Amino acid sequence: MRLLVGSRGSRLSLVQTEHVISLLKHVDSSIEFEIVTIKTKGDMDARPLYTIDGKGVFEKEVDQAVLSGSVHLAVHSMKDVPSDLHEDLVIAAVPKRDSPYDMLISKGQGYSLTSLPSKSVIGTSSLRRLVQLKRVRGDLVVKPIRGNVDTRIGKMLNGEYDAVVLAEAGLSRLGLGSGSGLRPYFVERLSKDIMMPAPGQGALAVVVRKDSNDLIRLLKGIEDIASRAEIEAERVLLREMNAGCRMPLGALARAYPSGLLTLEACIISADGRDVVRASASSSIADAEGLGAMVARSLLEQGARRISEEWRSTVEHSNASI
Repeated sequence: MRLLVGSRGSRLSLVQTEHVISLLKHVDSSIEFEIVTIKTKGDMDARPLYTIDGKGVFEKEVDQAVLSGSVHLAVHSMKDVPSDLHEDLVIAAVPKRDSPYDMLISKGQGYSLTSLPSKSVIGTSSLRRLVQLKRVRGDLVVKPIRGNVDTRIGKMLNGEYDAVVLAEAGLSRLGLGSGSGLRPYFVERLSKDIMMPAPGQGALAVVVRKDSNDLIRLLKGIEDIASRAEIEAERVLLREMNAGCRMPLGALARAYPSGLLTLEACIISADGRDVVRASASSSIADAEGLGAMVARSLLEQGARRISEEWRSTVEHSNASI
């Protein structure tokens, strides 16, 4: 059997795709794989993500290749996959999730988020990160930054930014994280109390056509049940909230060996004054119900008003938030 695997062409995307291929080779060593790189709208549009219309800016073109049969499967960062996936596609496997947390990276010996000098410039194009940074350190200057992980770190090292915020999972997969030995920068993990992660952060999604029955059975061999439960809860929350890059929604589900599943979520107003938080727990078997429960709690507390304010703010901001 020979399988064509669709992937974006960034170094991180290719490393993640190779990881999934390695897992599949342990399931069936006779399978041959070929990676097909595909450019997406997000790769070609350098504007801050929250100013780009539409969902799935980093996955749509790759999934179109799956739908057309140009490739058999696609590997995505889970947080790039919209909650309203095409009706003919399915997330067939969720491998074991890596760290969902964000990291602050600063130059040299470096500063932590609390010790960064006032007016320091931090790079991020995520509204979720922006508002949480502003809430903790309103004296910092948060500016948009785009590019792959290496590019963003390079812009920080050459002085364009004093620090950047990136996902810990991506850094670890590229060998750039806290355990990577000597490096010209300092890395600090941000706790969920400071920086609630994005729904799906740290997880991978393997997407196939719904009618690819044999392939779906194969992919179940690399599924991690606990990670799937966490992702299902977070993605149902995302869908019920109708959230995307234009809504700074943070969420984190955690599955435990006892079978307990917890979910925490928050949304913050544009001025940083209003914060709506919700949390609940259930069994792993009721992940979807847990996501819906937490979404209802957020909405009952006024999250819809905050989300509408954000959409209006972004539409009129001209990327100057």
